[in-house]
Amino acid sequence: MAGFKIMDREELKRWTDEKRDFVLVDTLGPESYGENHLPGAKMIDAHEADFVKKVKAAVSKKDIPVVVYCANFSCELSTHAAKMLADSGLAKVYDFKGGIADWKEKYPLHTGCPEAH
Repeated sequence: MAGFKIMDREELKRWTDEKRDFVLVDTLGPESYGENHLPGAKMIDAHEADFVKKVKAAVSKKDIPVVVYCANFSCELSTHAAKMLADSGLAKVYDFKGGIADWKEKYPLHTGCPEAH
């Protein structure tokens, strides 16, 4: 798993609470994003061919951390997305493996699509 790191729920919550400069990416697509997503997440569908290009456009500088997530621990989409981003040259890529299911066990989710890209 060279190139990106795994992030757990508490580390992501800490980053959010500290208002760190990072981009949080929901990789699941517009339908899932409309149902619920993590606070502050941008919807950039990892199934799309231009996923990496869209993420890079959302990152103001190459060294800004990018955190990707999907549905739950068994969902592999965020891991695939993290690998693509790391392979594309982004320096700080994190995979929040627990995704929506893990986050909602302890923290609230947002609904609606105001931040979709």
